[in-house]
Amino acid sequence: MSRSATSTTSVSLTPRQLWTRTRGTLVLLALLLLGGTLLATVRSADHGGGYLDPRSADPSGARAVAELLKARGVTVDVVDTLAKATAGTGADTTLLVTTPDLLTDDQQTTLYEAMTRSSGRTVLLGAGLPSVGTLVPDVDTAPSTTAATLEPGCTLPAATRAGSVQLGGERYRTGTTTADACYLSDGLPTMVRVPGAGTADTVLLGSSQLLTNKRLAQQGNASLALQLLGSRPHLVWYLPSLTDVPTDPEAADDPTGSFLGLVPSGWLWGTLQLAVAALLAAVWRGRRLGRLVTEQLPVAVRASEATEGRARLYRKADARDRAATVLRTATRTRIAPLLGVPAKDAHTSDLLLPALAARLPADATAHRDLLFGPAPADDAALIRLADQLDALEREVRTS
Repeated sequence: MSRSATSTTSVSLTPRQLWTRTRGTLVLLALLLLGGTLLATVRSADHGGGYLDPRSADPSGARAVAELLKARGVTVDVVDTLAKATAGTGADTTLLVTTPDLLTDDQQTTLYEAMTRSSGRTVLLGAGLPSVGTLVPDVDTAPSTTAATLEPGCTLPAATRAGSVQLGGERYRTGTTTADACYLSDGLPTMVRVPGAGTADTVLLGSSQLLTNKRLAQQGNASLALQLLGSRPHLVWYLPSLTDVPTDPEAADDPTGSFLGLVPSGWLWGTLQLAVAALLAAVWRGRRLGRLVTEQLPVAVRASEATEGRARLYRKADARDRAATVLRTATRTRIAPLLGVPAKDAHTSDLLLPALAARLPADATAHRDLLFGPAPADDAALIRLADQLDALEREVRTS
């Protein structure tokens, strides 16, 4: 047993075999991840047909509300960088941020500083937990809700004139009594206006759906959108993108800055989850799908080779208990007929041990420990057990 333990033969999958079995799945997942990242980057850089793009006539675009604003004399500037967005703020300007949650922490801080300096209006669409705490400190988020037709429920002129609208998404809790909380869903507003210094104010809309071409004509959506975005003669329509890099010299020289710093944390967690899923799939595909079963060998194998191969497997698995059980079972099977014990009772200690004691006047406890005892503690004990079983069988045969 100890001599065969030096072999490395095993039925376990080698790293090369595991790679051969799983490389197709891993390559496919890598291609999907790479393709998704490239597609997201391209779509965020090119907003010609993107969601809430004022130049897009798609159902998810916002060209309709942009054209209505232009007809009312409001100039609409579409920007995709934070530097351009903050540079265009002023007392006569409304800054619309379509996806504030996409901004990094540093970008949110920069935007908030620009908002406090400006005397204009800032409209944040669908701002959730990742951005509300920084951009509107006096407001907290609440669990979101599905879009539904809601009544104004407040005295804000823009809301009372618009009447019922289709709104939902994020809900908010206000920490100031001066804020206007409108369009309540289960007691919490889906639109909040927070006044700032002078003529400045910030408007939170829980959902951006009402600005899309598909939803604008429903209920009072168009009226509310025109009043919120057309209160100033100039509108800066900010579409955050993954290509929006910081222009601050200190940030540009920061050696820790990279593309990953621009990726939202949710994307990073999603990538990690995909990696874990791929690893679990590899383990699942590589594992043995059940216990080993016996089958007819296609060729004749010498007994010594089969014994050595099984010993290697036991050694590889560190299965001394299984090896000891096999040795004891074989010994009991061979000596039972010599002691006059039927084969079916060879493994019953109450029948085999008395017959053995009658043949060999030795310590019954020693026989019990030898034939029915616990598993060996180490390889040396296993070898000693095999020798003792051989000696016992020879003694029975010669007695």
